[in-house]
Amino acid sequence: MTTTKKKTSLGRTAPPLPHLPAGALRSKPRSYEEWSTLARWGKLPAWEPLRPGFELRAAREVAKVTQTELAARLGVSQQAVAQAERPTSNPTIAFVATWARALEVPLTFALGRRNS
Repeated sequence: MTTTKKKTSLGRTAPPLPHLPAGALRSKPRSYEEWSTLARWGKLPAWEPLRPGFELRAAREVAKVTQTELAARLGVSQQAVAQAERPTSNPTIAFVATWARALEVPLTFALGRRNS
């Protein structure tokens, strides 16, 4: 079996990617742009960890509300909103409920495995 080597953007030949072992996880979280694109396409891998901060940002963007506007509604600083939207944030359910009320969106929870 032969493998085809691809040319990089600099015109160099890149070696084929090694096959990752089962259970391999990313060492760094995806960027929001990559995560939201994969989520929109329904292509987030089943092993992808939940990113509550990204979910909060996505809800805010769908509602077409800026971080500054949401901060005013929540009575917090814009920096606090930005911190809550980080991939490593771990908001409480009460905080998420307050966020949903401020955006005037319904809040639903699903327990169990994520469908992919």
